[in-house]
Amino acid sequence: MLHMINEFRQPIALDFAPEKSVCEWCGKRAIHEVTVIGGPRHNDGGYFCEACAEEYVRAVASSMTTSEIAEEITQ
Repeated sequence: MLHMINEFRQPIALDFAPEKSVCEWCGKRAIHEVTVIGGPRHNDGGYFCEACAEEYVRAVASSMTTSEIAEEITQ
C-alpha cells in the first residue's frame, strides 16, 4: 500500500526559498521550496512563487490520490 504520510504526518514539506530564487514554472520571484516526501514522486520539488506552489501541491496530491486508488484496485 502507498504511504502518503511521513513521520511528520505530511506528504509535502514546505519551506522558504533562498533569497533571489526564481520560480521554476513561471520565472517570478520564488517564495516557497516545496519537496514531496514519500510516494511515487519522492523528493521531487523545487522553488515556486505562491500561485505555482499551490498548483504544484494540487498536482502532487492528485497524482498521489490516483496512485493510491489504482493500487487498491489491483490488490
